[in-house]
Amino acid sequence: MEIDGTQQQSAAPLLVEEATQEFESEPYDDEQPSYVPAELVKPWCSNDASALYHCYLIQMKPNFCYDIPVNDIVLGMRSELDCDIANMTFDLEVGRGTITVNFKKAAEIHLSSEQVLQCRRFQITIFRILLDHELPNLGKVLERLCLGQNLGIESIDYLLLPAARMHQRPSIIDWECVTSVSFRCEENSEYHVDCSPPKNCSGVLHTKNGMVCTCRIQNSLVYTPHTGLLYCITGLLHDLNGNSLLRPRGRRARSYKTHYEEKHGIKLRFDQQLWLKGKHIFKVQNYLKSCRLHAERDSCHTSVELPPELCSIVMSPLSVSNLYSFSFVPSIMHRLESLLLAVNLKRMVLDRCTENVTIPTIKVLEAITTKHCKENLHLESLEALGDSFLKYAASQQLFKTYQNDDEGDLTVKREKIISNDALCKFGCDRKLPGFIRNECFDPKSWIIPGDYSGGSFLNEELLFNKRNIYIRGRRKVKSKRVADVVEALIGAFLSTGGEIAAIYFMNWVGIKVDLVHIPYERHFQVQPEKLIDVRHLESLLNNYSFRHPHLLLEALTHRSYMLPQIPGCYERLEFLGDAVLDYVITVYLYNKYPGMSPGVLTDMRSASVNNNCYALSAVKHRLHEHILAPDNVHSNIANTVNNFERLSMESTFGWESETSFSEVLADIIESLAGAIFVDSEYDKNAVFQSIRPLLEPLVSPETMPLNPVKEFHDYCQKMQYIMKKPVKSIQNGVATRTIEVEANGVVKYTYTSTASNNDTAKRLACKEFLRLSKGN
Repeated sequence: MEIDGTQQQSAAPLLVEEATQEFESEPYDDEQPSYVPAELVKPWCSNDASALYHCYLIQMKPNFCYDIPVNDIVLGMRSELDCDIANMTFDLEVGRGTITVNFKKAAEIHLSSEQVLQCRRFQITIFRILLDHELPNLGKVLERLCLGQNLGIESIDYLLLPAARMHQRPSIIDWECVTSVSFRCEENSEYHVDCSPPKNCSGVLHTKNGMVCTCRIQNSLVYTPHTGLLYCITGLLHDLNGNSLLRPRGRRARSYKTHYEEKHGIKLRFDQQLWLKGKHIFKVQNYLKSCRLHAERDSCHTSVELPPELCSIVMSPLSVSNLYSFSFVPSIMHRLESLLLAVNLKRMVLDRCTENVTIPTIKVLEAITTKHCKENLHLESLEALGDSFLKYAASQQLFKTYQNDDEGDLTVKREKIISNDALCKFGCDRKLPGFIRNECFDPKSWIIPGDYSGGSFLNEELLFNKRNIYIRGRRKVKSKRVADVVEALIGAFLSTGGEIAAIYFMNWVGIKVDLVHIPYERHFQVQPEKLIDVRHLESLLNNYSFRHPHLLLEALTHRSYMLPQIPGCYERLEFLGDAVLDYVITVYLYNKYPGMSPGVLTDMRSASVNNNCYALSAVKHRLHEHILAPDNVHSNIANTVNNFERLSMESTFGWESETSFSEVLADIIESLAGAIFVDSEYDKNAVFQSIRPLLEPLVSPETMPLNPVKEFHDYCQKMQYIMKKPVKSIQNGVATRTIEVEANGVVKYTYTSTASNNDTAKRLACKEFLRLSKGN
């Protein structure tokens, strides 16, 4: 029998070139490069009189109330940002709430070499202070700035500067603040000593720098050498001086002057002058981290009183708002760097694409971000989607290409395409590991642009599209991480560009597949109606009408049912239907619950696509009565059916079961899906609409049962229990599983369960552990 159908307009179907070949045994070193986008790298040539910078405003809007406002920051880059990055919006997770960040194109400006050097001195100073909270090493860092600039070293290079207020325009940069790093007392005294105070100035104060106008010491950053601490000055304390009384808890009252002499051995010389109100320097944290706990009050939230004569001014004018705003910049720039990596990867993939494929950069970023980054986006949902499409695309390609191969041979061929080892090889061959984001952002490791003190020099590398990118260093990336990212990228292309885009990416990465329909040849010498009730079965399948009922007969024929009139059993169709069902159910869940967290979506997929679920559905609709199989197979099925009487038939989820299932029952659901897929000429919607009634009610976030095995692992991780390697064995057809859990070096729990197979034994052991641990 030949099942005809109109082929899609396409070239001859591509064969899976690697399907029958062993992958080369050359191992991939887990030491992989870590890429830096070229947009952030630009060697400075000191001979240039000026340089063009594309300026963007980094606008931050706090979604909470706080007494310190947030100011805009100017980002100056030698390269123009991609349009979908320039309009990107994302949130920072701050202890008090969230801050919404967006970029806005502001202007293009030319800066002289002196201005660039001045800008770099400013940003190195402010970020070194915020990250290190110390001053002594700053001078050496700034000395290396000139050295690195003169050598023209390729390193991270862009500008981060305070934005000018409206009254400071036309310049978008607050140049007065930028030059604050070069604070000199002489400049101040030239105008404010021995003369009447200017407007808004109440006089001068004696500092470590000399006599300084109060209008300059307010809104400044100071250093107190006797403590080695830095403070941001926010104002004057008009009712406090050295003779004011200090009342420490539980001690006698004494003046501040006496306190400094007794505790620090310092005699205050100017005890009549007003004191300063200061704040500790803000802590730079990872504000991209999801689910940040509300920070407790720490020293940066409280005010301190400082005698001016013990303060050395480091930067002035520098407001506490600017310092607060710059503390968020490392996290913002880490996100921007990640987005630029995603842009470079997208360009590399689509460089020679002739199809009209548009993939949002944020989707590519999601696909290359693992859970280890602990951010509010990661690849798990896209990985589940891409995994299902990969399995589907590879399965239908093999099914139609190798029509004489049995299920075992097809499975072996498919494994050589979709296994983690195979996907890792595909990914490494296309230089994907360098793009993977696999670590939680540590602000301490952030490279301050223009800072040459840390040896953060880069090596250039060319990608497949001949664009350059830079290597910051090497790191370990597990092969499974590379495989996960390949699957997630398939999911990203599929979810935004459709199946054509996903197929394009798979072919680009080296997985040669297409979706062209090829007729399926089978020659039956018997009428299906003589062996099965075709009309009744079609009614169970949502009234799907088979054009070729022979496919239905093949889908219900067990391999041990030997009839010469039937050329095959259900296993080939089961191989295909398994992949098709997995894919259509995953797509259904992904589209129906778009706001669902990645972990929950993955769990929902696992609850819907599993043998237990399919077996329950088959029994519920009495499909086992239609299977063509010998008596011993039917006897095994009958035992399973009898055990089902203890289960609720209202649910088709199999995790609640404490018994094992005959695999034949699950196989039949999948083979029926495969038969419909082939009969309908690869119509996936027909498969879903026909099989869905058998699986109802489909899982939802409200009805999803917890997988006891996953719940067991999550619970042990939460309680910081150590899970010992399980002991498992199979004897005389009985599987035994022993799990052991330690807490503080002591065995807390040991349990052994038995069942007819390993999976059931494992599930029972985990359920019993959870029952005892939770006191149920």
